[in-house]
Amino acid sequence: MKLTDISSDINEWFDGSGPLADIVISSRIRLARNLAGYKFLIRCSVAEKSEILKKLKSVLMSLELGDKIFYISVDKAAALDKHFLVERHLISRHHAFGKGPRGVVIAQRESFTAMINEEDHLRIQVLKAGCQLSGCLEQINRIDDMIEQKLDYAFSPRYGYLTACPTNLGTGIRVSVMLHLPALKMIGQIGKFFKATRDMNLAVRGLFGEGTEAAGDFYQLSNQVTLGILEADIVRQFENTIIPEIVEYENAARNQLLASQIDVLDDKISRAMALLKNAQLISSQEALFLLSHLRLGINMHEHLGATTPAIERLYTLVGPADDAERSGGLSITTINRLFMLTLPAHLQLNYGRPLDTTHRDALRAKIIRSALNS
Repeated sequence: MKLTDISSDINEWFDGSGPLADIVISSRIRLARNLAGYKFLIRCSVAEKSEILKKLKSVLMSLELGDKIFYISVDKAAALDKHFLVERHLISRHHAFGKGPRGVVIAQRESFTAMINEEDHLRIQVLKAGCQLSGCLEQINRIDDMIEQKLDYAFSPRYGYLTACPTNLGTGIRVSVMLHLPALKMIGQIGKFFKATRDMNLAVRGLFGEGTEAAGDFYQLSNQVTLGILEADIVRQFENTIIPEIVEYENAARNQLLASQIDVLDDKISRAMALLKNAQLISSQEALFLLSHLRLGINMHEHLGATTPAIERLYTLVGPADDAERSGGLSITTINRLFMLTLPAHLQLNYGRPLDTTHRDALRAKIIRSALNS
């Protein structure tokens, strides 16, 4: 299987479906694991890393996951392919541009990936659309058990799973959700969100994870503590407390826009539509920013019944969500598709060759114009 087999469309966890998907784009659970009898990667030789890679690849490729799986040698991949895998959230930036033998096993529908020789010997992750952390936990625990039947993990009765970074010690779990919070940003309350997450000992990162800034008003929120806390308890806290509070804050911000800042909301949506329908050159950052406003308008109509002039004009173009695709109009799925497929590596991989910045910006603008003016 080639990357071009998946690059022309979005993956199923980014299609705009799932519970609370107007705000909670996706749910992800990741587990960090190391093999017993081997040093942490930072102290391994190239030969030892190759041995770890060979052993883990053999086991992972033998798993019965109910989906086709394929393997990519990350260390041998072209730079463009590495950037694509990062944009696709299939591997981390650290994994893409690290050193030594390393690879990734990917399920065809992209709900499961396994990074071999990232920071730990193995990092497996499961992703689902919307707020589905319990489903992610159930699936990843099943896969983890399948792997552990064939391999011995480095485990301490006192400390739990042993990991290269002390913050992953214990369960080795990272629970995260990708959030779309444009209204909080628009009314100037996003700083309070950051403060609240710090108070709850949560980490906030940008669209592409650690070391990245928010783009298109997307934020990744995850736990920071894994030692001494049960996996189910972390998920329960997210599902019962953390996510409902954030959804409530964002919806309150959206209602505030409707109640007292409708001109600001209409201006943002109108400007976004005008620029996206007419721009001849548009950068990735600007596209994410402007598409975010369109996504907000569509969701506010669908979930809050918003009927501002700009939203009405947008919704006339969009049409009812159920028949948007059939009528040739736009839907949240189409907006999400534009988010992902106009990212730099996606553009170039689908075009068939590397492009300089100006040609990327021109192609991006053309694709968006075509989608909005159809």
